[in-house]
Amino acid sequence: MKENTGSFCNMPTEPDYTGVEQIRLQPDKSPADYREAMQLADEEARKRLGETMLLSWYDRDRDFESPRHASECHSNSAIPGYIDYGLYHGAKLKIDLEDGRFVFFYLPVDL
Repeated sequence: MKENTGSFCNMPTEPDYTGVEQIRLQPDKSPADYREAMQLADEEARKRLGETMLLSWYDRDRDFESPRHASECHSNSAIPGYIDYGLYHGAKLKIDLEDGRFVFFYLPVDL
């Protein structure tokens, strides 16, 4: 009888950023809060992509993400839900402010 070695699904331990431009911003003046960080990220996204749609984001100061609770179904995953959501909904740009303090995923909008 042949031993069943089975095949295993390799779970990703790192996000696949293929096709996603990644920008790290270290502004001279640190953003006071999420809203200020989002303004900086939106300006950068418009420069690079034109009209955009914000798909997902993370605010480490408040430990808050959008879509809300996206990471709940990723509790045993190495990839946070907001990253997974952005990547699998077509993000073409990731903007990371201050080494993960604020992270934003954008999709270009063709008008």
